[in-house]
Amino acid sequence: MHRPAALIPRHYVAIGGRGPEDVVADARGRVLTGLEDGRILRLDGLAEPFAPRVEVITRTGGRPLGLQLLPDDGLLVCDAERGLLGVDVADGTVRVLADTVAGERLRFCSNVVALSDGTVYFTVSSRRYPLEEWIGDIVEHTGTGRLLRLAPGSDTPEVLLEGLQFANGLAPSADERFLIVAETGACRLTRFWLTGPKAGHREPFVDRLPGMPDNLWRGAPDGPVWVSLAGPRVPPLDLLHRATPDVRRAAARVAVRAPFRPSGAVGVLAVDDHGEIVHHLTRRHSGFRMVTSVCEAAGGLILGSLWERGVAVCEAPSTK
Repeated sequence: MHRPAALIPRHYVAIGGRGPEDVVADARGRVLTGLEDGRILRLDGLAEPFAPRVEVITRTGGRPLGLQLLPDDGLLVCDAERGLLGVDVADGTVRVLADTVAGERLRFCSNVVALSDGTVYFTVSSRRYPLEEWIGDIVEHTGTGRLLRLAPGSDTPEVLLEGLQFANGLAPSADERFLIVAETGACRLTRFWLTGPKAGHREPFVDRLPGMPDNLWRGAPDGPVWVSLAGPRVPPLDLLHRATPDVRRAAARVAVRAPFRPSGAVGVLAVDDHGEIVHHLTRRHSGFRMVTSVCEAAGGLILGSLWERGVAVCEAPSTK
C-alpha cells in the first residue's frame, strides 16, 4: 500500500444546504454538487474562503447523488428517488432518462459516467435498502449492487453486472477500454472490461483498500482517478461479513435504527490505470467528516460529503 501523506485543509465553504454527496468540476474550475433537498448547485470562487458564489442550477424533485458533466452543457444525475436524470445546465430543465430496469423501479442510483460514443454507465448501490438506510446494506452485505448501461437514444437500461457490494463510484480508463467500479461494502475497486478479449468480465483492480470507497472522479484523461474514502475499514464489520445471512440481517435491523456519527478519520486516494496508488492522503482527526467525493478545482482538492453542510478545500498533492 502507498505510504500515506497528510491531507491538509485550507478552508471550509458553507453552501446553504446539507449533503453535497458528489462534487464534479467543469472546464472553468467551477464545482457542481447536489444536496439533500434536491437542489443542484454550481460553486465558483472556492479558492477564496470568503468570496464563494453559490448558484442554484435546478431542483430535481428527488435526492441527487452522482453527477457527470457532458460536453454539450448537459449534466447526468443519479437521483436516489427518481432514477437517471438529464439536466440542461443552461436553463435547468430536468428530464427522466430511465426510471425502471427489467420491470423493476430504479432506485438508489449512485454514480454515472458517459463515454465518447454516448453510452452511459451507472451504478445502483442496493436493491434492498433505500438511501436513508444505506448503512443496512453495508452491514448486511447484501451484494445487490448493479452496473447498468444505457445505449445512446435508449430509455431502457441493460444490466451488465450484478452481485456488487454496494456499487458506488464509476470512472473510465483513459482509453475507455474498461470501467473502474467502487464497491463500498467490500473496500475494493473492481475493473469491468468493455473491449478486448476480456470484454464483459470483471476482475479485482485495487483490493483491500484502507477505507470504504465512495465516488470516483477523473479530470484530464491522462490524470489519475480520485477515490474518496467515506470511512476507514472497521475490523468488526469485516468479521460480521463472514457470519451467516441471518446474523447479518439481524445486525442490519439494529444498525438502521441506531444513531450514526461518522468517523473523524478521512482520506482520499488517486490511482492510475494500472491499479497503482499514486497518492494517499489522510487526516486522523478531521472536523469535516464522511468524505464521499473529491475533485480537483480552485488549485486544490474539493471534498464533498453526504453528512456535511458544505465542502472542504484542501491542498493538492505534489505532482509525481
